[in-house]
Amino acid sequence: MSIHADGIDVPLGLVRDLVDAQFPQWADLPLRPVAEFGTDHALYRLGDDLVARMPIIGWAADQADSDATWLPRLVNHVPVTLPVPVALGEPSAAYPFRWSVAPWLPGQTPTADNVDPFVLAEELAGFVADLHAVDATGGPLKTGSSRGAPIRGWDESVRSAIVEAGDRIDGPAALRAWEHCLEAPDHAGDPVWIHGDLLAGNLLVDGGHLSAVIDFGALGVGDPGPDLTPYWSTLSVEAAGRFREVVDERCGYDDAVWRRGRGCTLAPALTGIPYYWDTVPAFAQRGLRTLERVLADLGLG
Repeated sequence: MSIHADGIDVPLGLVRDLVDAQFPQWADLPLRPVAEFGTDHALYRLGDDLVARMPIIGWAADQADSDATWLPRLVNHVPVTLPVPVALGEPSAAYPFRWSVAPWLPGQTPTADNVDPFVLAEELAGFVADLHAVDATGGPLKTGSSRGAPIRGWDESVRSAIVEAGDRIDGPAALRAWEHCLEAPDHAGDPVWIHGDLLAGNLLVDGGHLSAVIDFGALGVGDPGPDLTPYWSTLSVEAAGRFREVVDERCGYDDAVWRRGRGCTLAPALTGIPYYWDTVPAFAQRGLRTLERVLADLGLG
């Protein structure tokens, strides 16, 4: 069953058929589902070294092409490995989207047990600074309500989510926090490359260091604010300050950028609470924790 009302299921047998028909050189490789999942792809391990990434909803339909187009341009400018696709699959009568096969990258999701939080903060800040320094000329510009566009594009959905969340959150405090973010001026500088979704589940650590950044579904050029979200969502309270220090040293962002970054953190957290409450409770709980961090940061908690 899909986690989205308008999503699709992608069973193992369907992926097996697609791989065998389109990439016969891999027909003998075992295929198995990956237990970890995100919001827009089903993942299937293909042999030991590859992973098939299958979009499950329309908003992710363009990611295979985006990854294949832009990640090769970025990979040599950042200090970590990126999941550059090795093949693109086509839709079929049974499956509506383009899909990709990428390397299976070694590593684990960061925890307090496998990486020092201050090392993670410094290395993630370094990745952000290096990514933002890449020439963004010709990159896909963020518009509308996408991450990296002006955060007011989220306003209607955020206000609706606060109402829908009801007594599961402190609605008045959440609204004050959101309106505080909206007061920040729009990004006036040149657009920069952004990952846009630097949650822990999109990071890999290996040997005690950040080794890879994955899932570039929000990739584009726009406001740098979305890539500041680890300060409130991914890193421990203690290590978050080090992240900001390194970003400020490397990028020189002012308080307005950080305020927009807070808004870019708050918006998906708030909208995700009612959206995932029944289907993926872990995602809703993550939203609650992020909201708590933002409110505490503003003295509203």
